[in-house]
Amino acid sequence: MRVALPGIRDPAPSLGGMPRVTAILVVHDGERWLDGTLAALAAQTRRPDALIVVAEPTTEFRTDALEAAGVTQVVTATGGTFGVGVARALRAVAPVEGEEEWLWLLRADSAPEPEALRALLAAVEVAPSVAVAGPKLVDPADHARLRSYGETVSALGATVVLVDDELDQAQYDPVTDVLAVAVDGSLVRRPVWHALDGLDPGLPSADAGLDLGIRARLAGHRVVRVPAARVERARRPEDVGRKRPASARLRRRIARSAQLHRRFVYAPPLAVPLHWLALLPLALVRTVGQLLAKRPGAVPGELSAAFRALFDPSVPGARSRLRRARTAGWRAVAPLRMRGAALREHRAHERERADDRAGRERDLVRASFLGGGVWVVAATIVAGLVIFWPLLGASTLEGGGLVPLASHAAELWSRLGWGWREIGVGFSGAADPATLLWALLGSATWWDPSFSIVLLWLTALPFAALGAWWAATRLSERAWPPVAAAILWAAAPVFLTALGEGRVGAVLVHLLLPWFVLALVEGARSWSASATASLLFVAIAAAAPVVAPVLLIGVVAWAFARPRGFVRTIGVPIPAIALFAPLVIDAFRRGSPLAALADPGVVLPFTPTSGWGLLIGRPDADAAGWDGILSAVGLPAAGWDTLVPAVLLAPVAALALLSLFLPGAGRSIPALAVAAGGLATAWLAVHLQLSSVGAAVTGPWPGSALSVYWLGLVGAAVVGLDATRRAAVSAGAAAVVAAILAVTPLLGASLVGTAAVHPGDGRILPSLADAAAAADPGIGTLVLTPQPDGSLGAQLQRGEGATLDDQSALHAGRTRLSEEELALADLAGNLASRGGYDPAPELQRFQIAFVLVTAEAPGATAEAEAVRERAVASLDAAPAVTAASDSGYGTLWSFAGLERTEDATPPRGAYGVGVLAVQLGVLLAALLLVIPTRRRRRVVQTRSSLDEPAATTFDEDSDG
Repeated sequence: MRVALPGIRDPAPSLGGMPRVTAILVVHDGERWLDGTLAALAAQTRRPDALIVVAEPTTEFRTDALEAAGVTQVVTATGGTFGVGVARALRAVAPVEGEEEWLWLLRADSAPEPEALRALLAAVEVAPSVAVAGPKLVDPADHARLRSYGETVSALGATVVLVDDELDQAQYDPVTDVLAVAVDGSLVRRPVWHALDGLDPGLPSADAGLDLGIRARLAGHRVVRVPAARVERARRPEDVGRKRPASARLRRRIARSAQLHRRFVYAPPLAVPLHWLALLPLALVRTVGQLLAKRPGAVPGELSAAFRALFDPSVPGARSRLRRARTAGWRAVAPLRMRGAALREHRAHERERADDRAGRERDLVRASFLGGGVWVVAATIVAGLVIFWPLLGASTLEGGGLVPLASHAAELWSRLGWGWREIGVGFSGAADPATLLWALLGSATWWDPSFSIVLLWLTALPFAALGAWWAATRLSERAWPPVAAAILWAAAPVFLTALGEGRVGAVLVHLLLPWFVLALVEGARSWSASATASLLFVAIAAAAPVVAPVLLIGVVAWAFARPRGFVRTIGVPIPAIALFAPLVIDAFRRGSPLAALADPGVVLPFTPTSGWGLLIGRPDADAAGWDGILSAVGLPAAGWDTLVPAVLLAPVAALALLSLFLPGAGRSIPALAVAAGGLATAWLAVHLQLSSVGAAVTGPWPGSALSVYWLGLVGAAVVGLDATRRAAVSAGAAAVVAAILAVTPLLGASLVGTAAVHPGDGRILPSLADAAAAADPGIGTLVLTPQPDGSLGAQLQRGEGATLDDQSALHAGRTRLSEEELALADLAGNLASRGGYDPAPELQRFQIAFVLVTAEAPGATAEAEAVRERAVASLDAAPAVTAASDSGYGTLWSFAGLERTEDATPPRGAYGVGVLAVQLGVLLAALLLVIPTRRRRRVVQTRSSLDEPAATTFDEDSDG
């Protein structure tokens, strides 16, 4: 039965000559432990002379429990910290009468063993210099496990808990003198408590006992721990007042706030301003350290603690309290600090115990690279050199979607963030996220940025094979299935099409997808792998934004499938969001909200393929196919481009579908779900119209989404091969040979000259315009391009021309023309038409030094030929311009009357600087997380037998 609060009882008389002990029990929100603690106090062999309970007004007690414990008074207090509760209790008792008065400080969950108080008193009675004595704080469920037993600080003032969750084997009993003990269960000499003015209000939980011990030492007293005294601790001080235990990141923030508070309190007066000024820089440095330590969750707490310390109002009072009580110098504390080798050993011991609690990870078993991987990579190196033989020796590639990069790496990096876009008439806006990719690529060959594209093409096949082999080793421990996966991935129809058409974004997507999946799977258990996945997500989404939604769905699904690693996985898209946010905002502001999904780089229209074409991995109808080959041998055109690949790729599809009915379906189902997502994305891409060039309007190339589809299909096929055991070699060989035959026209396209990509000379404009631009990068060239429908496309190119890094999705996806663009269109129309129009003022306005009518394209329509002839004739007759050259680029005219004005590129402004800072900050944080700082999981490589059982799930911890 529970009743209301009892009245005040008379304290038990103290025996003559015996120390007087006043126990103070602060309840607060610990009502559920109260009865057990009162019972433990009633069982003391040496009972306190007075017992004061501090509780909320709404707290209910059992009368018999209060009487049995000998409660002398109940003080009501609403809220407040432990120190406030003790202070209110002391206001209700008589003043200090002598040196031998003691306070026994207890929380509601601090149930002492029967001999606890007697042992504490026995320790202090023989040592008059002791002012604070602390018991062993033990686990309520197991008194042999220590929760806390002494505290100290490092040389820099960081808290060092001497014992935390260890088995008590009396290993710490010999050393009793310590710098501090926890407040819970401690016995404090009452006159010293009053001299020190109690606990520091600025330390409501963490470090309260540590600060009290330090101040006691500085006042000339000792602090000891008593091995024979045991008091239970059911919760940490940080958990008091909370409905659930504080998380690890919250405990770090509280601990950091307490450390900074103590630093300001203990610092010499002249050092306080220096500490204050160093707070934020130090917080940034520690943020880097937290990221390197793979604790990104601690970063907000680190910054929060620093800002809180900047405006901590409790510091002046705490400094005054310390100054009044201090009688000794800091040398009194120095011997009890932990430093040097002892501190390193202690922290190493803590890390080992943390690893033991986490448990040892299972070894990662994968096929040996020497057992097949090295051979398939070597074979694709040879194949790549043969297929791209015409490209050997080139310094630049052109054709299709390829144009040179800027001539200097610094120019590539200057395009990042938000600022002036030098394309067309120019505008201020966000850069495509792919600009970062172009900068990284160009920096790899900084002496000639465009040469990096050549290296990418020549090494594309072996890199694709390597990535696929490595990813497939997570699906199969056998040697053959990863080899088959490597060949199927390197010979993917969409990959070879992208290489032939010069679609550099799609090539990068295909190369990076296997590594992204590998990092994402591992990211559920590793911050380093998760950060790697986030950077790969950025690269893939930047190279082909249209696949970002399906990747995002996959990341979220994987996060929910692996709840233990949810936080690590769900944060993977964050860097990509940081890079895409300014572009998306600008796209909405310009009235083209889907422009951010457009392919980066040069707008390259394509002829959409059918649904059947998408199923066989054929992204467009323009790629080299079987119709040309079979027509050359006399067979009639009968849809061979679709029929032949469908038949030859049927074994791969059969293996993928068969995997659903074989051991390992737990892995094939997610793989086929990925394939379905990629196929659906490709279908949607075909139906989007986001970009325009001249008279043509086009959407994202579906090939990048088909790479996702092919990834899932090959993954499921690997699972199927892994489960077929001895039939794997024959089934896999048949599928691989058939797949290679299916892409024969694509493999030979570069050799026979039907591929769009070819070696270039590094120029976008004719040599005369290029040389003039080298001397004056601000001059413009008006490029007029005849369109198939008889219209004329006009584009203003500055300097050396519109390089790959100059391209912008905002420019290509604009839905309306600006006034300057309309004026430029009028100028182009008048230049291409005979009449009395004087173009000089407009040429001067746009700083145009050259006019170029592009050369006639192969297979040009009659309408395009007619408009080109008309434009050439009109310009030849125009007195303002002079014919300059006629080359493979087209016919060039120069405007000799140009008077150059100073180029005034608008600055980034505060918004542009802020965007760039945030983006670089997020990427830097991810890079710091990528750096491995912990022991990696052991990898066991095996040349496994075909008779070994197949894995059945994506979880290596459950597969035996």
